[in-house]
Amino acid sequence: MISNRLALFRRSEGVESHSFARMGNAANLRRSPSQHVTPGMNRVLLLLTLSVLINYIDRSNLSIAAPLLKDELGLSGTQLGTLLSAFFWTYALMQIPAGWLVDRFDVKWVFALGFLVWSSATAVTAVLHGFAAWLVIRVILGVGESIAFPSYGKILCSHFHESRRGFANSAIQVGLSLGPAFGILVGGTVVARFGWRPFFLTLGALGLLWLVPWLAWMPRREPASATAAQPRAGILDILRQRSAWGMCICHFCLNYPLYFLVTWLPFYLVRGRSFSMNHMARSGAFVFLMSAVSSTIFGKLSDRWIVAGASITRVRKTVVIVGSLLMGASLAAASVVSDALCIPMLAVAGACLGASFCSLWAVSQTLAGPRMIGRWVGVQNFVGNFAGPVAPALTGILLDKTGHYYWAFFIAAAVSALGSLGWIFIVGPVEEVKWQLDPDHGDDSSAFSTSEAHAP
Repeated sequence: MISNRLALFRRSEGVESHSFARMGNAANLRRSPSQHVTPGMNRVLLLLTLSVLINYIDRSNLSIAAPLLKDELGLSGTQLGTLLSAFFWTYALMQIPAGWLVDRFDVKWVFALGFLVWSSATAVTAVLHGFAAWLVIRVILGVGESIAFPSYGKILCSHFHESRRGFANSAIQVGLSLGPAFGILVGGTVVARFGWRPFFLTLGALGLLWLVPWLAWMPRREPASATAAQPRAGILDILRQRSAWGMCICHFCLNYPLYFLVTWLPFYLVRGRSFSMNHMARSGAFVFLMSAVSSTIFGKLSDRWIVAGASITRVRKTVVIVGSLLMGASLAAASVVSDALCIPMLAVAGACLGASFCSLWAVSQTLAGPRMIGRWVGVQNFVGNFAGPVAPALTGILLDKTGHYYWAFFIAAAVSALGSLGWIFIVGPVEEVKWQLDPDHGDDSSAFSTSEAHAP
């Protein structure tokens, strides 16, 4: 009887300890937002938002000048598609080396070097003539910009708690959306009035000014502790994770409609819908502006949903699955409705895109953890960004073969909807992978690692 009572007491004690642990988790998530961010990182987040805005202006500026450039160089639809997609080949191929660099060296200096390369390439573009020269400079632009998203993942995962990552990633998505919006709105107006060469030169020169506050505000990485446990995992270990493959597929399915819109939307509105350059600028900017607004709203709401007690898996997956399905439906509708309804349908697609992407990156950061996030994002972006060369090139081929844009829109819609299946059937629970640690050292969790985040 005594042994039975002792066992009962131990079980009760275990239940009580579990209850206190859950109370500790809730208390941790309800702390002041400032306690979930490394001091000084909010202004760095602002710089990251500006950097991705510059990033996407620089990668989408060719599409803004495409109608003029096509006539000036006498390009076919297939050649224009090749030129639009050239950036993405080196951008995708450099993702894995970029992820390794970000995990191996101080992200402050790695990102600064990449930023210098891509801004310089944008400025040089203004003085180039001929298809071959444009092809080379777009390849160099891809090399420079390849460092961006592995760096974003490393910084947000290392300095922002899970309950703040929805908003932090939405800030990145805001910059991503405002880049094409600003580029189309201002760039379309500037190109229409002054031509495309002054536009490229000004973009490259102004972009270099961003490096000044970055070097002043971004903290240097602290030297690794001699007793810190380092993961023995590498690229092959990431590829053994089912969720990693799921994230790669889902990323491709979100990137395809994004890059389709970034590269071909201005040309489609001018040539397919007969919009003037100014009308195209306003309408195209509105589509991406809706993406920025939606990302901010859903990033904040998803964080609050998690703080309220919902599971991370349920919150992140619900947002991105619903967003992918609605985006596919609105893209398909946009290709067949009247001119008056085309922009509202595209705006809905933009809103769904913004909501989906902030959850996508938050999931990647949780799964990989602070020590592996650079390599994880490198692998994921490597696969996901093959949508970059495929979407523009395939659209150009379809335009030459059929003379219209219906199939291009339908394919983008189908790929978007297909991504929801990957989230349901391939991506597993959203929790950090338990990477194997170096047995010669003890455990050394990051400030915002999973274990510490859930400590009572």
